[in-house]
Amino acid sequence: MSIKVGDTIPDGTLQYVPYDPNESLEACPRPLPYKIHEKLKGKKAIIFAIPGPFTPACSEVHVPGYIQHAHSLHSKGVSEIICLSVIDGFVMNAFGKVSGSKDKVIMAGDGSAAFSTALGLTQDLTKGGMGIRSKRFAILVDDLKVTYVGVEEARGVTVSGAEAVLAKL
Repeated sequence: MSIKVGDTIPDGTLQYVPYDPNESLEACPRPLPYKIHEKLKGKKAIIFAIPGPFTPACSEVHVPGYIQHAHSLHSKGVSEIICLSVIDGFVMNAFGKVSGSKDKVIMAGDGSAAFSTALGLTQDLTKGGMGIRSKRFAILVDDLKVTYVGVEEARGVTVSGAEAVLAKL
């Protein structure tokens, strides 16, 4: 069963590296835990998922949309914008540096797919060589309550994009 509006977002722990403007691309800092309930209690947040960093739609459309609209999303009361992928926090840190997410989007890994599984939003991309990954989605959360869920049913970025979420705020 997939997460739906009105549900409490499941608790879980992602892995991320806090943004450091002085960190080089080659730096390899150890990711820290990002505990969903601890970090998001009392806040409005967006959690959006990409099937894979450095893949076309993720790199060219999905992540850039949230970077571009970060200011507008924050002005509507969003405290945190979290991009997750079923991959480790090291790769998400590198992807964040290359994509220019800086302090606008938290790039977090869900390495074992535990959080994505708890949401009911995984997909099997084994035939394409990617294994179990998250679906492409966006969830809007307000004090741990889900107020919007947009899951892509086909290729492309529509209901999970920054513009769709911004329209729901």
